[in-house]
Amino acid sequence: MKTSDFYFDLPKELIAQDPLEDRSASRLLCLDKDTGATEHHIFRDIVDMLRAGDCLVLNNTKVIPARLLGVKEDTGAGVEVFLLKRMSDNTWETLVKPGKKLRPGARVVFGDGLLKAEIMDVLEEGNRLVKFEYEGIFEEILDKLGQMPLPPYITHELKEKNRYQTVYAKYDGSAAAPTAGLHFTKELLQKIEDKGVDIAYVTLHVGLGTFRPVKVDDVTNHHMHSEFYMITKEAADKINAAKARGGRVICVGTTSCRTIESAADENGILHECEDNTEIFIYPGYKFKVLDALITNFHLPESTLVMLVSALAGKDNIMNAYAEAIEEKYRFFSFGDAMFIR
Repeated sequence: MKTSDFYFDLPKELIAQDPLEDRSASRLLCLDKDTGATEHHIFRDIVDMLRAGDCLVLNNTKVIPARLLGVKEDTGAGVEVFLLKRMSDNTWETLVKPGKKLRPGARVVFGDGLLKAEIMDVLEEGNRLVKFEYEGIFEEILDKLGQMPLPPYITHELKEKNRYQTVYAKYDGSAAAPTAGLHFTKELLQKIEDKGVDIAYVTLHVGLGTFRPVKVDDVTNHHMHSEFYMITKEAADKINAAKARGGRVICVGTTSCRTIESAADENGILHECEDNTEIFIYPGYKFKVLDALITNFHLPESTLVMLVSALAGKDNIMNAYAEAIEEKYRFFSFGDAMFIR
């Protein structure tokens, strides 16, 4: 299976640069994963497509303003430090630019000294271990100085930070938003619950690796990045109950999908747990829990387009994507959505 099998040509103007004013007003392409048949809707119509007894699984991770712009303490040269993973209270694994200027021992100042940092070590792939110095609460300082880590294909400035955040975001830790969830409003979620659909919240902290291109020709040789996930007993019970009664488990986003598929035992049963996952889902994978998926349109040759191809079949996905391009759907993080059912 070649990476090039998952290539498609996307006109640049279809890459959504700004979120819609109304989250639920985006378009929704529904794809029957068995027949390949498609329908076109507005996202808020999702209420009519869900059934009492189904379970909707949402990732309640919260994006942190992980991009910090500072200067080298000794030279005043501009540098960027991007927070990837908290290793301890004051120590983070980070991505830095320019790397050549930030060797162990280098010191960086942010916000006129409100926050300082020292480069402690160089890790694999060139990432840096950074120790921060500050007075007060780190999260409050980060909220003041940090910028939202928008994907590289978004060039417009985000006017409101919360638009790159789901309305149910709860636990700090992501370097990128679980973007399929951006379409939901609190009112829409209430309508879904009122219909008799269970909502289960799981947590997976999305890493920057979600944007990392697949650089190998053979898909099976690609190594996935590691991401932390957590499933509560309440969420596990809701998902297990839906399966037991014949309801559908419908994941919102590839991150929710990867969470429950990583955590399920050989019988497709979930238990309360927390762990790290490197699961890579591509065609040939047998889903243990997931029945349907709400997701955005993904980058060509990405691991995410491979995941949706595992669920619906590569030909069905490529045909649906071609139709979405023809119909001028908006792509990627701030774009429109698909319901693969």
